Amino acid sequence: MLALALSAPPVMTSSAPPARPCPVAVPAGTTCGFLLVPERRDAPGRTIQVGYAVRHSAARGRRPDPVVFMSGGPGSASLRLTGFLAQMFPDRDVVALEQRGGRYSEPALSCPETAEALLGQLRRPPADVAAAAVACRDRLREQGVDLRGYTTKEMAADVVALRRELGYPSWNLFGVSYSTRVMVEAAAADPGGTRSLVLDSFLPEGVAWYDDAERNLADTVARLGVKDAYAAMTARLNASPARVPATDPLLGREFTARLSGDDVAALLFEGLAEPDVAAVAPALLPALAEGHDELLRPLADAAGEGLVTHELGLYHAVQCQDELPFNSSAGRSRLFTHRADQAVCDAWDLPRSQPSGAVPRAPAFVLGGQYDPTTPVRTSRPAAEALPGARFAEIPHASHAVFLSSACARRMIAEFVADPAARAAAPCLDAAGDRPVDLRVTAAPYAIARAPWLAAPFAVFALVALAQLVASALKGRALAAFGGLCGVAFAGLTAQAVHGLAARNAAAPAVGLPADVMFYTWLAVASVALTAAGAAVRWRRWPGWAATAVGGGFLVWWVLWVT
Repeated sequence: MLALALSAPPVMTSSAPPARPCPVAVPAGTTCGFLLVPERRDAPGRTIQVGYAVRHSAARGRRPDPVVFMSGGPGSASLRLTGFLAQMFPDRDVVALEQRGGRYSEPALSCPETAEALLGQLRRPPADVAAAAVACRDRLREQGVDLRGYTTKEMAADVVALRRELGYPSWNLFGVSYSTRVMVEAAAADPGGTRSLVLDSFLPEGVAWYDDAERNLADTVARLGVKDAYAAMTARLNASPARVPATDPLLGREFTARLSGDDVAALLFEGLAEPDVAAVAPALLPALAEGHDELLRPLADAAGEGLVTHELGLYHAVQCQDELPFNSSAGRSRLFTHRADQAVCDAWDLPRSQPSGAVPRAPAFVLGGQYDPTTPVRTSRPAAEALPGARFAEIPHASHAVFLSSACARRMIAEFVADPAARAAAPCLDAAGDRPVDLRVTAAPYAIARAPWLAAPFAVFALVALAQLVASALKGRALAAFGGLCGVAFAGLTAQAVHGLAARNAAAPAVGLPADVMFYTWLAVASVALTAAGAAVRWRRWPGWAATAVGGGFLVWWVLWVT
């Protein structure tokens, strides 16, 4: 997704701020810089720096109005997607704007104390989230940070300020998830500078995100056809929580997570936002309902990894001022992540913001994913209909942030930006996020991915089969040669199927193997049988019996542990 070329010299207008080295890999023709802005525009004094990157199009038919993108979260980084966006809009400049307080802005509002405490909610006894939040708040205050300056309103003002700083007469705003709220407000505040507005996974201001969360999760699992399995899984694990080994990414060591059904529901609420996870849910949830607790480790590990991808200080500064105060149930939610957010906000005691009620005039294109539990079409479609002149598209088989997973959605976005007044593009009837995949449920592939030496029996079997095929063919031993051929065919077809599955859906190997692999297993059985028959014909030949022993040991490993 990210091009690996180096930065090129700046091509900005004379009013642009000086360039700086880009902190991530970016495509050729990209310059990076900081926008100097007040930390609080209602109390000028302290200034902060907001990071951004500009990839300058070298296309012969370059369009004058660029696309400016901000990632979601709150607290997700934007700069890493510069190359991906440049491929979507080759004939326009692309501006990736960090959120104030984000990873590539200064200061960056990281909160490792809170991240560790949130992961500690899966331990027993659970960590004290409120105490960790106070420690983070006090540390940021010592650095001079005023958390009241990190709001949607201030981010929207940053968008407007950057357009003026870079000297673009107008541009196209592109938001995803939380940043759709930022871009709506920026478009309303800067109507003359906004040519069009793209809102992927729209989070409108009036939606009570915390109050809706459990309903949205239930709706998503129902759409995926696993409502009964989800209910059975949560009931079973609430009655008898599972103990699951997991990795702490902050401390770099393993710990034992205790997962109730409600804990798994919280992990699923986050995980199903990924289309790969939504595609494997029809296989995962029935297996969990039946007691396959070994499949919980990927979910627990993903929860830890997710905590280090956001700047949690920024996330909570926004949520505690712009989102949670407009909800009533966060503290009583069955989702531990939402209860933790309530604990942080209670500890920080930040002022509630004033809703802006922004209504942009620019043409807007709103997209939603069929399986999105975070910003479902149930709320994003009516919000789109309330925007003057907006159009809406639901992307089949997609989840959250549809432009990342659906080539059809990217095409529709590019066509809209090229001509916002044109007739709506054809719908994505066969689009995709990932469709559900047919899996043989097993935790072995995930274990092998974490410790590749566990695949040694497969590698030894494949090498012995190859050596047997070559040696027996040269010596005219038909039974042994066919035995080696079957073994090589099994290894090759299995490796190809697993590689293809991982290439299509990165989450699938964490849940199981392609269902076709069970058919290929008969090739391994045939290999062992033919090898044994060949050894029996020439019983004095020890290599044949050794190959038979290797094949038999492999089948035991394959059937009992892998499949």
